[in-house]
Amino acid sequence: MAGSAEILVALRELANTKQIDRTELHELLRDGILAALAKKHGPTVQAEVEIDDDKGAIRIVMLKKVVEAVEDGVTEIALEEARYEDPDYQPGDLMEIPVEFAEFGRSAVQACKQRIVQRVREGERTKIRDEFSSRVGDLLSGEIQQIERGKIVLLLNKFREAEAIIPYREQNHRETYTQGEPIRAVLKRIEETPKGPRLILSRADALFVQALFRLEVPEIQAGVVEIRAASREVGSRTKIAVVSRDDGIDPVGACVGLKGARVQAVVQELGGERIDIVPWSADPERFAKLALAPAKVARVFSEAATKTIQAVVDEDQLSLAIGRNGQNVRLASELTGWKIDLYSSREWLERGGDIPLFAPLPDDAAADVPLAEIVGLPTATVAVLEAGGYRTLNDIIDLERDDFLRLPGIAPAEADRIIAILDELTEDGAGAPEGAAEPS
Repeated sequence: MAGSAEILVALRELANTKQIDRTELHELLRDGILAALAKKHGPTVQAEVEIDDDKGAIRIVMLKKVVEAVEDGVTEIALEEARYEDPDYQPGDLMEIPVEFAEFGRSAVQACKQRIVQRVREGERTKIRDEFSSRVGDLLSGEIQQIERGKIVLLLNKFREAEAIIPYREQNHRETYTQGEPIRAVLKRIEETPKGPRLILSRADALFVQALFRLEVPEIQAGVVEIRAASREVGSRTKIAVVSRDDGIDPVGACVGLKGARVQAVVQELGGERIDIVPWSADPERFAKLALAPAKVARVFSEAATKTIQAVVDEDQLSLAIGRNGQNVRLASELTGWKIDLYSSREWLERGGDIPLFAPLPDDAAADVPLAEIVGLPTATVAVLEAGGYRTLNDIIDLERDDFLRLPGIAPAEADRIIAILDELTEDGAGAPEGAAEPS
């Protein structure tokens, strides 16, 4: 059996490996020795442990109370027996009985080692909670360690000791995953398990799309542009609603980027998933109109008590507003938090709707229509026009095809599309443009 000096050296090396300071090591060793004493003599044993790290010495004494009649042999010693050691002992005195470390050193060291490992695990668990409790919604990156029973186990790049998984229901099932490949996902929640905290990551939640936009859009990182709402059907389509704290910054244009570069980076990460970016509005009726993009909505009527929106669209816009298998209206409803009932203009009139669907546009109202609200005008094109100093319909309504071609990023086909949209909007009886276009 190794001596106390060798034991101290070995434990010190273990503590250094596990990053435990000297004071904590001594406390753990004392705990281990007391646990070994309790195992050998009983749980009521009383003892003192002194550790001299400089000399490599460990002094252990058991404490027993001197009594005339012993009732507990672990904590008491008879007066007659105590006086064999020292005739001066009196009832009530505490007798110190030296204990050789070698008597139980192996079990004490093992108990100490177990406590060190346990303390390290507790420290790691606390560190994981402290590190990630405030990071829900953040994008994390790592490597696929293994795929077992549908779930993906990750080895995070910057916190390798944390347990991180992507459950089957949080995966994009249009993607394929391979062991060893790098992967990014959003932290959705922290789950407590008997083994400690587990990080639940997701590539299917709308939080993932929001995290990607935060990565790509500096204005969101700076807090100037904010994503107020998001809805998603993974692998197919996502809608996000954005708002700007600075009147000089267009939130949709900031998310789209120059020539659509920012939104395309997000789309590429999502494997081609469509993304609609719309302005957020505190007015539920206006927000519902914007959320139903790319469809043009004629009128909306809200009922606050039931949080229901009745949206009326022209006949040729109904299928666009509904979307494939009802996807567009379903995502718009989730985005706004209101139930949206769609009606074609003919259905609305048949059910007795007497409110005019297409209100005439005042003479000067065109100046108040932002480019982002013109149906059919892609947000990437809006960003190019705004970079050229054009922000409203009135700014571009008198421009010619050659004027648009002079702007960097406007191709001939896109210039023709802008001219066609302007011709349609300036026809007699045309209504005010509403909604926001999705990225092309």
